[in-house]
Amino acid sequence: MKCLGCYKKIEKNEYCLSCRKKLFDGKRVSTVLEFDKPKPENISMYNEHSKRMSISGVQLKYSLKLVGKKLELCEKNGQYIIKPIPKADHLEKMDDAPENEHLTMQIASQIFNIKTADNALIYFKDGTPAYITKRFDVKGDGTKYIQEDFAQITNRTKDTHGESYKYEGSYLEIGELIKKHVPASMIAIENFFKIVLFNYVFSNGDAHLKNFSLIRNEYGEMELSPSYDLMSTIIHTPGEQDTALDLYYKDHESGYYTTHGHYGRTEFIEFAKRLGIIETRYLRIVDEFIKNEVNVISFIQNALMSCEAMQLLVKNLQLRLIRLR
Repeated sequence: MKCLGCYKKIEKNEYCLSCRKKLFDGKRVSTVLEFDKPKPENISMYNEHSKRMSISGVQLKYSLKLVGKKLELCEKNGQYIIKPIPKADHLEKMDDAPENEHLTMQIASQIFNIKTADNALIYFKDGTPAYITKRFDVKGDGTKYIQEDFAQITNRTKDTHGESYKYEGSYLEIGELIKKHVPASMIAIENFFKIVLFNYVFSNGDAHLKNFSLIRNEYGEMELSPSYDLMSTIIHTPGEQDTALDLYYKDHESGYYTTHGHYGRTEFIEFAKRLGIIETRYLRIVDEFIKNEVNVISFIQNALMSCEAMQLLVKNLQLRLIRLR
């Protein structure tokens, strides 16, 4: 039996102590919710007790709060976000979506030491899985830290830049804004570079402006927020672009890209240089992904997704790592 938070082997069907501390302040919260997934028979209950929000027009998320040892739907003062299996006929393998996101987030955290929102798998009463994450912008007293994503920071909205506003700009533009707004900017820049590279290696083609944020910490300074919405989107949208944004202006005109039709080691090294990261640091970050290939594949094989989705994840991972070599 595995912990649905970290995959650690456990004897009982519950979250391990470490995950309970991270997610539920140490409380023994059940891995099964007391209500069913959203469906026609109960959607009025969801609409009454929760605020429904769209993710990229497909995936829905609902707000939860912890009352005693039970998670309840809520419209206000939410502490958690839960994402059921999305309903989308034009996408593939959607039953694997909750575990896809959970697994990808765990790989980022456990193997690559990327700071992420605390997360786990959880089941509805009817046995279907969902992804749950703890809100990092909510303080212990219920008030919120100030947080802005890079669509907000760059003043891009649907009204000003159209339906695709989240996909305007480049990762280099985000990096320049991190330098401008974050006091310890070089640490943040290196972390940002690592996250962009992670998204590429794990085939997340939907890491757009709203998936990167700055948050004001308890000292009143802005810092890069924990990572969220990390998943291998290519499993559900085959043939998508490698990245949601360009790395930098005219990156497609590089010699490697014009020859092969995709990013490789050349573009990411150039991207790191433009971010101002010194050579020894960016080479260590790039090579960390290559050196961890065996560890990552072993981690994936311990996951809870379908064999077909697992094989696709490994196949695409190995392809991206070949490019990085």
